Amino acid sequence: MQILSIDLNNIKCHRDTHIDFVAGVNVLSGPNGVGKSTVFEAVGYALFGVDAKEFVGRIDRFITSGEKKGRISVTFETDKGECYQVTRWAGGGSKWLLATETEEAGHFEVEEHAGAAETEERIKELLGLQGSRSLADQFRLIIGPLQHEFLGPFVTKGKKRREMFDEILNINSWQKTWEGTRVLASALKSRIELLNAEVSAKQEQLADLPEKKSRKKELRRNRKRIKKELNDKEKRRNLADTQLVDLDNKETKLMSCLSEVKILETRLAEGKGKIATQEQRLEEAKHAQRITGETKKAKQAFESADKLLGELNKQQTEHRRMEKEAADLEQKRIRAEQNLHHEQEEMAQTIKRLTTEQRALEQQFKGLKPENELLQRAAGQEKLQMELEELRSGRDLLDGRSSELSEGKEQLSKGVCPFFQEKCLNLENGNVDDTYDKGLARLKKEKDVLTTQIKTAEGRLKDAIEARDEKNRLETRAKEVQKQLESLNDQLIVNDKRKAKIQQLQKELEHVLKQVDLKKKELSPFHRLDQLIERTEKEKKRYQAGRDRYLAHQKVAEEYHNRHTELEIMKKLFVELQGKHRRKSKEKEKLQKVYTGEQHRKVRKQKEELGAEIASRSQQLQSLGREYDQVNIDIQRLEVIAKEVDKAASEQKKMVEKQSLVEFLRKQVFNHVSERLSERIREEISLRADRIYRTIGETEEELYWGDNYRIVLRDMDGGEIRERDDDQLSGGQLMSAVVALRLAMLQSIDARIAFFDEPTSNLDSTRRENLARAFRAIDVGREELSAHWYDQLFLISHDVAFTEVTDQIISLE
Repeated sequence: MQILSIDLNNIKCHRDTHIDFVAGVNVLSGPNGVGKSTVFEAVGYALFGVDAKEFVGRIDRFITSGEKKGRISVTFETDKGECYQVTRWAGGGSKWLLATETEEAGHFEVEEHAGAAETEERIKELLGLQGSRSLADQFRLIIGPLQHEFLGPFVTKGKKRREMFDEILNINSWQKTWEGTRVLASALKSRIELLNAEVSAKQEQLADLPEKKSRKKELRRNRKRIKKELNDKEKRRNLADTQLVDLDNKETKLMSCLSEVKILETRLAEGKGKIATQEQRLEEAKHAQRITGETKKAKQAFESADKLLGELNKQQTEHRRMEKEAADLEQKRIRAEQNLHHEQEEMAQTIKRLTTEQRALEQQFKGLKPENELLQRAAGQEKLQMELEELRSGRDLLDGRSSELSEGKEQLSKGVCPFFQEKCLNLENGNVDDTYDKGLARLKKEKDVLTTQIKTAEGRLKDAIEARDEKNRLETRAKEVQKQLESLNDQLIVNDKRKAKIQQLQKELEHVLKQVDLKKKELSPFHRLDQLIERTEKEKKRYQAGRDRYLAHQKVAEEYHNRHTELEIMKKLFVELQGKHRRKSKEKEKLQKVYTGEQHRKVRKQKEELGAEIASRSQQLQSLGREYDQVNIDIQRLEVIAKEVDKAASEQKKMVEKQSLVEFLRKQVFNHVSERLSERIREEISLRADRIYRTIGETEEELYWGDNYRIVLRDMDGGEIRERDDDQLSGGQLMSAVVALRLAMLQSIDARIAFFDEPTSNLDSTRRENLARAFRAIDVGREELSAHWYDQLFLISHDVAFTEVTDQIISLE
């Protein structure tokens, strides 16, 4: 796999940093404090899931000062050539997302994962780092140890060193198993003791089981006896219930009959009062009929006068409407006369004004016609323009010829022919200046003549242009006057059309005058209408009292028949109520003979006593039932306990067997397997590390990783093998050995990338150069620069020794 790039936003000193990486060796260089180590830490945080606290102690120190959140994105390519991008935020609401590149290059789509654990498993799969150990541990312990932890476990002493390397090599699980099984053995022992105590306690409880079974039989006999007694009493109570129901029905019928008799007596008393009231109302209706007969004629006379008065009021309303129409017509006549007079005056004034303006414009138009002399002056403009151009062209030609003669004269004065650009032979025969002077004088005369002609032509052209402008001005003004004359003609035509309007106004006035005369004739029949209305109102008032008295008694008089009918119905109902009252009285006497309250009370008391006895027996039965159920539950519980005792005894036996097995495994297996695994792994790593160490140091010393993870160097001294452990080594030897062991450990876990922070500390120049070559050719015994086990190595170093072997130097400023 290969890390392609990293983006850091608000991570420590990196506010917005993008870095591209290449395959092979990538070296980060730059002064202290520019964030070289931060780049490695960011890779560990985003790609391997290392907690930021591992680097800086507190998460807020991992974020740029003054910011609340930071973001890291690492883009990488798998061995299959697939491109992915992992992004992790630092700060509040931090997230860890993995995205795969879409078909459109540079665009990524986030994969859906249930949580950080699923994201880590997916990244482990893509990086080819499967196994039980977390990504964070693999990075922190082997792939990218921090600068201050690079030597850490190698220079630690005693038991602590063994524990640290057991964790790095992932073999501490056996030691942890041995420690864990100690707890298991103790737990088994405790469990056995607990089972012993449990069996003893439960066996004591089982002593009550025979007594409980005996009590259960006794309770069953008592419950059977009480149930029999309860059934007998319930039968007697049912018989009392039947008797009581019959007595209740008789009592109910008697009470109902008594109630009905009382109601009928009340209704009879009320009926007598209603009949008396209805007879009084009938007399009132007879009186009302007599009064309505006396006032009927007065009512009819009042209604006739009222009807006539209504018709007269309608006529008066129509009279007022016609008077208003007459007044409106008079106003319309006045307006029509005014409009006609105004229109006639307006038309006369407009004709007078337009005629005066037309004469003035016609006179003005005659004065705007151009004279022939002005037309002739303006017509020669174009011809004069052409003549002036020809004269100016001739003068320009003379200027050119004069310039050529002056130049020829100047060249001849130097002895050079102006045509052949060589020594002129004419100068040997005599002076030729006179020839050029005469030519220049002749040209000057011709030029002066042309200049005079040009001035004359310019004067004539100016006069023609002025004549043309004056002609155009007169023509423009004449067009304007012509338009004004046309406008006046249009106004005269419009004004002439007003004659038709005047004629229309005259016709409208005549029509209004006819309507006014007609309306006066229509109003003539209404001159006596007010007298007739006054006389009719007096007639109506004279009969109003009789009409009012008629209306006051009319409704009561009309109800006479209904009141008479209601009285007859009331009398008939009263007779029926009397008959019903006699029947109910006889029924009451009969019921009183078959029902006595004393017998009813006696049966009710008997039922209550039987109910109390039944309740008592039921309570006894329930109590016995509860005790029976409880005893039964106790028996079942004790039987369960008996089974539990058997089960606990069986489990106790199995626990004893497991305890024996755990003790055997702890003593014979777990206590020694970590040591044996450590020995095998150290041997494998020692073989690789020895060859790498010899490449770095160019020495015959043998590097060996001894027991308790001691670094041992072996060489020959005086013909004998000499061994020196890490306490006796120089700083350079120790650093070379640690680098060699680190590289060998990386190969042992098949890691294809690694990070080294200042690995050349304490190394001399030769060892640094050898270390650089070792990074290029890590496979032992091969110096080919292209042969290496890794995909990418990342180093932080200021050493120039890496310049020649690195694939890319990334300079941070």
